[in-house]
Amino acid sequence: MTVLITRPAPECDQLVAQLNQVGISAIAQPLLEVQQGKYINRLIEQIQQLQQGDYIIAVSYHAVRFAADYLISQGAEWPKNMHYIAVGDKTAAALAQACQQPVSSPEGRHDSEALLALPELANIRQRRVLILRGNGGRELIYQALTARHAKVSYCETYQRCWLALDATPLVQQWQQQHIQALVVTSSEQLIYLTGLIPTESLTWFYNCHLFVPSQRVADQASTLGYRHISTVGSAANQALFTFLKSNVS
Repeated sequence: MTVLITRPAPECDQLVAQLNQVGISAIAQPLLEVQQGKYINRLIEQIQQLQQGDYIIAVSYHAVRFAADYLISQGAEWPKNMHYIAVGDKTAAALAQACQQPVSSPEGRHDSEALLALPELANIRQRRVLILRGNGGRELIYQALTARHAKVSYCETYQRCWLALDATPLVQQWQQQHIQALVVTSSEQLIYLTGLIPTESLTWFYNCHLFVPSQRVADQASTLGYRHISTVGSAANQALFTFLKSNVS
């Protein structure tokens, strides 16, 4: 069995190397590239509008990385006396390193629903919230915090750029390489990948063992037609590696 890792570089290459080292055959095929967001030049102005006790929420590692790089390039600093919140341990660690302040993140589940359950977000009426994210994505955090009467804004610090892939030769190559398992870390990537597959190859593809980070993505996969789905509980490489090491032979 070979595992196809579809997350962006460099994470895909890092996970493939980890799996190969323990004897699990894996190959990388990113579906998108991550680049600096088109409107990141608004970040400093948006930060300056925040006041003591307001909130900065980072929804992904890439959101933090591009924000931090931009602030450094402009000689700007992260604001003090903010509530910093992140989705997932990797994002929280990156944000804490960047801002040099405490960062809250949900334990166990690494998704928007768990973040919204944090006690820090229970009473945010009239507080400003700046969400660092990529282009597009879920609107749940924005909608829920707006319903709690917070003043919510986005800064798209990065953008996802889909790769133009010719799936017909790729599918032939994957079948020759005995791909029987897939790692897909978002609903958007899952939909994009499924849409690439030629109709005559969909039955084979739906029968591959699919590994996804959350129940939400698993539900999407089931709706699309995938038959063998495992939920890892995280999109972080270390969690994926640990889970695959125990569940792929």
